[in-house]
Amino acid sequence: MTTQQQMLKVQLVKSPIGTKESHRATVRGLGLRKLNSVSELQDTPAVRGMINKISYLVKVL
Repeated sequence: MTTQQQMLKVQLVKSPIGTKESHRATVRGLGLRKLNSVSELQDTPAVRGMINKISYLVKVL
């Protein structure tokens, strides 16, 4: 039985320049590079936590 893993689309809407180093690392960890770049990720508790940590920089589509 193969169930489709739920996906989340995350967009970087604010520059991580001037933020904490750990927050910049989290942005890179989510696969986001330039402003307005979009990354499609699996909906896991770890990814949810990362998004929650940098919620002021990203938008979930």
